[in-house]
Amino acid sequence: MLSTYTWPRYGTSPAPEVGGPLRRVPLVIVGAGPVGLAAALDAAQRGLAPLLLDDDDTVSIGSRGVCYAKRTLEILDRLGLGQRVVDKGITWNVGRTFHRAHEVFSFDLQPEAGHQRPGMVNLQQYYLEQYLVERAQALPGLDLRWKHKVGAVRALDDGVELQVETAEGAYSLHADWLIVADGARSPIRRAMGLDIEGQVFQDRFLIADVLLDREPFPLDRSERRFWFHPTFFAGQSALMHRQSDDVWRLDFQLGWEADPEAEKQPERVNPRIRQMLDQQGFGDIGFTLEWVSVYTFQCRRMARFRHGRLLFVGDAAHQVSPFGARGANSGIQDTDNLLWKLALVIEGRAPETLLDSYDRERTAAADENLLNSTRSTDFMTPKSRVARTLRDAVLSLAADVPAGRALVNSGRLSVPTVLGDSPLNTPDADAFDGWLLPGAPMDDAPVQGPQGEWLLPHLGAGFVLLVFGTPAAAVLDALRALQTREPLQVLLVAGEAPGLPTLHDVQGLLAKRCDARPGTAYLVRPDQHVAARWRHVDTASVQGALQRATGH
Repeated sequence: MLSTYTWPRYGTSPAPEVGGPLRRVPLVIVGAGPVGLAAALDAAQRGLAPLLLDDDDTVSIGSRGVCYAKRTLEILDRLGLGQRVVDKGITWNVGRTFHRAHEVFSFDLQPEAGHQRPGMVNLQQYYLEQYLVERAQALPGLDLRWKHKVGAVRALDDGVELQVETAEGAYSLHADWLIVADGARSPIRRAMGLDIEGQVFQDRFLIADVLLDREPFPLDRSERRFWFHPTFFAGQSALMHRQSDDVWRLDFQLGWEADPEAEKQPERVNPRIRQMLDQQGFGDIGFTLEWVSVYTFQCRRMARFRHGRLLFVGDAAHQVSPFGARGANSGIQDTDNLLWKLALVIEGRAPETLLDSYDRERTAAADENLLNSTRSTDFMTPKSRVARTLRDAVLSLAADVPAGRALVNSGRLSVPTVLGDSPLNTPDADAFDGWLLPGAPMDDAPVQGPQGEWLLPHLGAGFVLLVFGTPAAAVLDALRALQTREPLQVLLVAGEAPGLPTLHDVQGLLAKRCDARPGTAYLVRPDQHVAARWRHVDTASVQGALQRATGH
């Protein structure tokens, strides 16, 4: 029991299928954590009538995941709860790294203006899950069932057969498609005998959620603080950052030999926290221990995320260290990549092979996350005397030598993957400057348009063609006709034409970031990644890029 949060208990009701014949449904999602809930919301908003099953009846116990990156917040905006997360959470952009008592490195996750969302928001996972559940309850066509445990799973050529156990009895489902979001231990992955390979790191970390009597910093100075060899703790590293409700997350690296049960006891935890606060100059601040846990971690992934009609997402497909906040963030980005493709396949507007691009793109993203996560872990927890000597030399130099600061690695924080090698991209035929190449996530920018004051809310339901300026009349007619045949919306930027909505680039940042001039066009996928771009738009090129981006 926490003093700052009361866990909801969600009611269950008898399944109509109990005692009846096998029922066929288009889509089942297993696991109502952040990733499974995000998948269900996206599916419901696309009209897929998902059935979401979970074997519990509440949200996560303990704060667990806490950092939600800018890209994830933009996805949550599209799912209808981004603002609620930002309002409740703690916004931060600045991280500071110390070696003993001396600052050696700092970073700003959002060094430029002109973005709606901050670099990072801290919010306890139970709040995020609660908001996702409440959004799910408000959506028509989303059937969320608590205390429904999936037992046997059998893969078929045209779907997946599931046995589901409830207090009222068991029932069977034939799902045309199954999204597996049942976590790192994934009972479904294990039952199917599917592989997951990687590295188990031999180290232990203590997490403590602490309620402070007063705030040590003003709210507008919220920041992440990380220490190597802290003076207040005889371990290799420590971390401190703020959550909502005046709760602070403190992490202490304990070492592999630490006894997990003994280290969680208040008589061990409280002196560490007291010493940390005292040496930060907060000796007058009292505290209450809210939640404590000791964890280890692994960096690994499945060889393939798609197995016929089974689609694996989040921790069921890949696991990383907590350094860099790449767990829930990458899992929610899995669903953002998957659901628009699955919708097109179910609707018969794309071949089933389009889903192979989910596997290719998100295994590449997982490899990038694993690489960054492993590098951070190796720097933070050197595995040999030579590696430790090198790490300590970098930290000693970093305070005085600017070149050394770039080598300090206290966790490279989550950023979206540029899908540069995706088979869905149309390669550039023209020269462009900047970073918004095919495969890159589209940057936000301030605009005035039908969906408000920012660019990204104008993108995401389907494919969008951003056209800068006003094309010739014949091109406009052809684009209007193309909209009637393809899943495409045309938006004019700083142009006007009857029947086509217009965005006003109020600060010129959209054109600057796109290296755009009159006639430039960007084709943006439903997950807001760039699919193609041209200096001069023509409908044949757009239609060809659409065909490629939908797997034809």
